[in-house]
Amino acid sequence: MSEFLFKGKKVYYELHGEGEPILVLNGIMMSTESWNAFKPSFSKDNLLILVDFFDQGRSDRLDFEYKHDLQVDLLKALLEHIKIDRVNVVGISYGSAVALQFVLKYPRCVRRLCLFNGAARTSSWLTEIGWAWNEAAKLGSGRDYYYTTIPPVYSTYFYERRLDWMKNRAKKLIPYFDRKDVQESLIRLTNSSEGYDVSDRLGEVKCPTLIVNATDDVLIPLVEQTRLHEGIKNSEMVIIPKCGHASMYEKPMLFSSLVLGWINVKDEDYESIFA
Repeated sequence: MSEFLFKGKKVYYELHGEGEPILVLNGIMMSTESWNAFKPSFSKDNLLILVDFFDQGRSDRLDFEYKHDLQVDLLKALLEHIKIDRVNVVGISYGSAVALQFVLKYPRCVRRLCLFNGAARTSSWLTEIGWAWNEAAKLGSGRDYYYTTIPPVYSTYFYERRLDWMKNRAKKLIPYFDRKDVQESLIRLTNSSEGYDVSDRLGEVKCPTLIVNATDDVLIPLVEQTRLHEGIKNSEMVIIPKCGHASMYEKPMLFSSLVLGWINVKDEDYESIFA
């Protein structure tokens, strides 16, 4: 549990374990704490790097609008601070968008890439969903914000099976969303995604990339997710059935297996098979 300054602002990060480094990037409403259940598996044979973006968790909250490029450069500053030149990057949702822009700006810093529930752009559909989130935040009610944003994150299949967990989630998150500083941060984070579009640059991604989609993701529909695979030539795609946007919670064992398998497998081409 450590911190450093970037542009005069505090950035919180955590390092766990040793080995091939894995940098895991949060979704928009997540923090380093969101990955607690994954820390034992991810740090057993690897160096796990967790970080709170600006306006998340224990990193500083800002008082101005920004775009993803600020978070991208925050990651580069983090790697310089911990003296690591090259990492494997795992991003989900918001984190996958930042991960894509990171590998495009700093390709030599990325060995392998895992993108979960991501897209190459913020579509008009998602933009207007973000507007609804912001309007809910402006009402100042954590309850209104929770019920506007959280239910669509999960598949109906998961929601019904884990209803008790969802109710406990509401008890935890509604007071958090009630905080004015959190409401303002979430508005800035949402606004930072507006205008995001790297659709015409996907061909520039050269590192081995695993793209993981979910059939029941209503925030980023499958058609948006599959465009990543079509555009990134050195990529493989996995589609998880009966799963929504929060794939790491709905399918945690599969999520972990995909990440650790993709990153830790030693060979990339298995040419000996065809010798």
